[in-house]
Amino acid sequence: MAYDLVVIGTGPGGYVCAIRAAQLGLKVAVVEKRKTHGGTCLNIGCIPSKALLHASELFDEAGHGFAVLGIKATPELDLPAMMKHREDTVRSNVTGIDFLMKKNKITAHHGTGRIVSAGQVEVTAEDGSKQVLDTKAIVIATGSDVARLPGIEIDEKQVVSSTGALELDKVPGRLVVVGAGVIGLELGSVWRRLGSEVTVVEYLDRILPGMDLDVAKQFQRLLEKQKFAFRLSTKVTKVEKAGDSLKVTVEPAAGGEPQAIDADVVLVAIGRVPYTAGLGLEEVGVARDNRGRVEIDAHFRTSVPGIYALGDVVKGPMLAHKAEDEGVAVAEILAGQAGHVNYDVIPGVVYTMPEVASVGRTEEELKAAGIAYKAGKFPFTANGRAKSTRHTDGFVKVLADAATDRVLGVHIIAAGAGEMIHEAAVLMEFGGSAEDLARTCHAHPTMSEAVKEAALAVDKRPIHM
Repeated sequence: MAYDLVVIGTGPGGYVCAIRAAQLGLKVAVVEKRKTHGGTCLNIGCIPSKALLHASELFDEAGHGFAVLGIKATPELDLPAMMKHREDTVRSNVTGIDFLMKKNKITAHHGTGRIVSAGQVEVTAEDGSKQVLDTKAIVIATGSDVARLPGIEIDEKQVVSSTGALELDKVPGRLVVVGAGVIGLELGSVWRRLGSEVTVVEYLDRILPGMDLDVAKQFQRLLEKQKFAFRLSTKVTKVEKAGDSLKVTVEPAAGGEPQAIDADVVLVAIGRVPYTAGLGLEEVGVARDNRGRVEIDAHFRTSVPGIYALGDVVKGPMLAHKAEDEGVAVAEILAGQAGHVNYDVIPGVVYTMPEVASVGRTEEELKAAGIAYKAGKFPFTANGRAKSTRHTDGFVKVLADAATDRVLGVHIIAAGAGEMIHEAAVLMEFGGSAEDLARTCHAHPTMSEAVKEAALAVDKRPIHM
């Protein structure tokens, strides 16, 4: 049977690409090596981690925040029930994708996909049987895998990746997190709230590399108030088992005397790498760059005509929503439309408490590019709704072009920052100015009023400061 499109991988990029292509009238098949659709994000990443972040946040709030609100409670942790909530959440989401595949008449093949030629994909099922799918176009949407530390074996029991960290059967007394990026800080937050002593070891001299430095510095202070310990400018050189516990050897990144940190569990969260194993890219001549990413042009075409790629396997931020937008763009291009992704307006969120959300340029990026800008900042300590809910940590920062007032970046630390960031994204999609944002009526009392006040602060006229 011949298809118009075969998508390899049904993570957020792959399944969205398949659905949009089917909506546009293409005959579509997908190939997925897992038994369930949704990729890393739905099965072992974004979705299960948010389930545990939400549950652990409520547990922490009940134990430490309820009393001042006049609520007496002594929470008791039922970890198996919390893990069941995580499993139920995952099941509900992946079942939903299964339904969408059937609804859109997409043929799903479960097995490992290998590109035989520009028009053929071989699928090897779990039982070893093979079949070849003929197709006009192929989309590589195989996502990414955990980046590993040389010489440190991940057993997913004591030395874990994000996958194992979501499935621990007891709260570790001492958790060492290697890497102060989004994944490490989110999963560190889960276990810290449930009772772990958390130490984060980061090679760089700051947390959240790539995010606005002003935001990263305040966020680190807030996490330290939550009893996170940080070892910055430090590298992990060895992890050894010592009975039931672990000994983690660290030393200064610039060189120096090694030290040992005792741990019960070590989480390796140093990033992710493109996953292309067994795809047959070398044999068909699909070019990759020096970081293993599939090279594409502005229309997502690889070096081989008829083969496209998107998501974590290509350049750009490894974010589910970036992959989804690319999936839509590729499907529309294949259907003869003008698919496009605006990479200047892709929000990023850290789902801790408070959350960190960002869209557009950071101050450091604007300075490096020599762009003259104005900044407006407003703290949640001056926001009425934040005071009433006891969520006064954080601020909103708006960065606007000094000459045109066009908003170039917005950065938020706050409870619910991930929901607040989207008004900035919409504004930026339309090329809006800080003045546009400042003159947009915001409901009172809301946390979002701080966004308006930060926009007013660009012109040095905030009302409540």
